[in-house]
Amino acid sequence: MQNLNLSPSKKIYIASDFHLGYSKDEADLDSLEREKKILRFLEMARKDAELIILLGDIFDFWYEYKKAIPKGFVRLQGKIAEITDSGINVVFFTGNHDLWMFGYFEKELGVKVYHKPQNVIWNNKKIHLGHGDGLGNGDYSYKFMKKALFKNPFCRFFFEWLHPNIGIGLAHFWSNSRKPSKKASNKKPKQVEKYRGKEKEWIWNYCNEIHQTNPQDYYVFGHRHLPLMIEMDTKKTVSSTESETESNDKSYYFNTGEWINQFTYLVFEVENTDSVATFKRCCFEADTKWIID
Repeated sequence: MQNLNLSPSKKIYIASDFHLGYSKDEADLDSLEREKKILRFLEMARKDAELIILLGDIFDFWYEYKKAIPKGFVRLQGKIAEITDSGINVVFFTGNHDLWMFGYFEKELGVKVYHKPQNVIWNNKKIHLGHGDGLGNGDYSYKFMKKALFKNPFCRFFFEWLHPNIGIGLAHFWSNSRKPSKKASNKKPKQVEKYRGKEKEWIWNYCNEIHQTNPQDYYVFGHRHLPLMIEMDTKKTVSSTESETESNDKSYYFNTGEWINQFTYLVFEVENTDSVATFKRCCFEADTKWIID
């Protein structure tokens, strides 16, 4: 990814986990209504965006066949193309639900696609960002499936020979089987995640391991479905006298949350006329903002 030096009039917007195609049983709005909400967000962001980053799981399932793509959500694709045509860069990090991207977004929509976390420098701030699936300790069943099935060339070859109606149908069946069913009361069982404490947050632990050897100012990920801002453990260094000292510089792990029920995103911007740039966590169409002290 390119390094950037933002002016006070420009911003970087980061959002993830739209999960378009996700069942309304677990969401406040159906996918079409959420897509329209996302379009309003993108239209708002383009007014002062230098860069828009989509951190994966934008679709609940996406697979690019050689001659076909899943139907639906053409409004979002059209809006992204409109934004890139206007000269604003859009970057897409694949997630665990839309990792099968093989060039369509780059060729047709002008989007730069990344499949792994990246390091970048914005306004002298070092940032490490990606989707977040399969990182750190834990989630071993998914890591096994990702290696044995999702990225296995033989499995991909077999899947591509299935008719899309069958292949996409199987994918949605598998995805829905991993979601909670409706309760007997017929109330929607919203999947509202809870904070586990940083020691149990796999992505935070992954970031903290990096932070001890190659410290970054900010770590930005999605996947967790919970908007988070957690301070990293202080990096310990060894001085010339061989005694350990602690850095006074604060670093943070951010999670962008999700757009199934919460509609949260991050903004990276220069504060007033200062050269110091920070992140803000925001909720679309709400006044709530969390600002780094």
